[in-house]
Amino acid sequence: MDGGKHILIGVDAGTSVIKSVAFDLEGRQIAAASVPNRYETRADGAAFQSLDETWRNCARSLRDLGDKVADLTKRVSAVGLTAQGDGTWLVGTENRPVTDAWLWLDARSAPTVRRLRGQGSDQIRFEKTGTGLTVCQQGSQLAHMLATQPDLVASAEVALHCKDWLYLNLTGVRATDPSEALFTFGNFRTGRYDSTVIEALGLAGQRRLLPEIVDGRRVTHPLSSGAAAATGLVAGTPISLGYVDFACAAIGAGLYTDGTPARCTILGSTGMHMRAMPVGDVRLNAERTGYTLALPIDGVVAQLQSNMAATLNLDWLLSLAADLLAEMGQAAPRAALLDRIEAWAAAGRPGALLYHPYISEAGERGPFVNSHARAGFTGLNLAHRFPDLVRAVIEGLGLAARDCYDVMGPSSSEVRLTGGACRSPALRAILSAALDAPVRISSREEAGAAGAAMMAGVAIGAHADMDAAIARWVMPMLGAPEQPDPKLARLYARLYPAYVAARQALAPTWAALGGEP
Repeated sequence: MDGGKHILIGVDAGTSVIKSVAFDLEGRQIAAASVPNRYETRADGAAFQSLDETWRNCARSLRDLGDKVADLTKRVSAVGLTAQGDGTWLVGTENRPVTDAWLWLDARSAPTVRRLRGQGSDQIRFEKTGTGLTVCQQGSQLAHMLATQPDLVASAEVALHCKDWLYLNLTGVRATDPSEALFTFGNFRTGRYDSTVIEALGLAGQRRLLPEIVDGRRVTHPLSSGAAAATGLVAGTPISLGYVDFACAAIGAGLYTDGTPARCTILGSTGMHMRAMPVGDVRLNAERTGYTLALPIDGVVAQLQSNMAATLNLDWLLSLAADLLAEMGQAAPRAALLDRIEAWAAAGRPGALLYHPYISEAGERGPFVNSHARAGFTGLNLAHRFPDLVRAVIEGLGLAARDCYDVMGPSSSEVRLTGGACRSPALRAILSAALDAPVRISSREEAGAAGAAMMAGVAIGAHADMDAAIARWVMPMLGAPEQPDPKLARLYARLYPAYVAARQALAPTWAALGGEP
């Protein structure tokens, strides 16, 4: 590593925002630049995004970062890259997009998922990947494309994920990382693609679309001259292909510290609930749900259950309030409504209602898979008021997290929290009580970008290994454990069986609403 270069950049390309963040070698954040990224939806469940626009926005975020950090180009030692997970980004001749990217939010493959999950070969696929099949994954989306739009598949030369597409534009290399490759098409025990998994998805004839697996801790590729012109960085700068965003964010937030696995919940638009463990300790559930996620730590994986929607539920509720106020001629900026959440949660009665937070049009994927699952309140009466609804939604997020952790097996470890919603003391207290476990928040603002930057630092020798990087970047950022309120924990423990029983009983209702006979 050049002794004069002391900055690592982490790029985290989310669905709606792309961020580029500069860190020094000790993990201190120097500056960040963010650029909105647009996506579209349709009534048929489609959720799609322009590949070219996403690349332009990524390049712009790096240029904007250069405007904020003096002499950035001369000081950057490496760039680490992560991005939104799942989805299908098809690329064809001369590395040009075949069509818009199908995002993780896309629900079009629901009929194909139901068909594939009903086949006996899906059990074999699940045992190899450790991952339940859902509508958001590239395997199910490719299978659905093959059945409904075979011309798209025929025109493609490679199937990428978002970070892989950006890596291609930065380096000219077609590749993917171990995390997304293995939970989609591989075997988490061997670390390689698996032919029986690919066959179970009905994609044996499309094996040619799967790119090389590259581990960004060990391999970098140089920034191309064309990408240098687009980003403002120096050609030849080492680029590290990070793991998927939730893997990088979990590492950055403390999923694994001091050589010890822990638990981590990421509360953003979606909810990710992870438990790190040695590969040999993985426990697969009978319902064939969740992910088994390779981590950038040898011999350690994360089991993960993911809610399709987390803070999207609160966004929906606050949007209702804003719409009502607007109809009465009163402006209600989003920030003002967000500022009210603490007061509303405090005024709401604990356990007054049950709320199932399945607000996504794609249904739910953890700890059960049901594309027809929908949100709802149970127990409403005339005495309930808006603060009760707010509190019930937050409690629903807590009980949904418990539902997810429950299928991974018992654990006494504390839960590390990250994501914007975790800044809320009310939410942390409710989540801690719902899980009956201490929670510990990281003060790291950009955990995903930090995880990617740490990997880049290891790749170029700035850190001896990921354990050394975590000791310097992650452990100092963890706050003190926040213990659960015993009375509240007992209340949620009593309500939790009713929460699970209600969501199980509602499945036929969801199916009928979704048009199933």
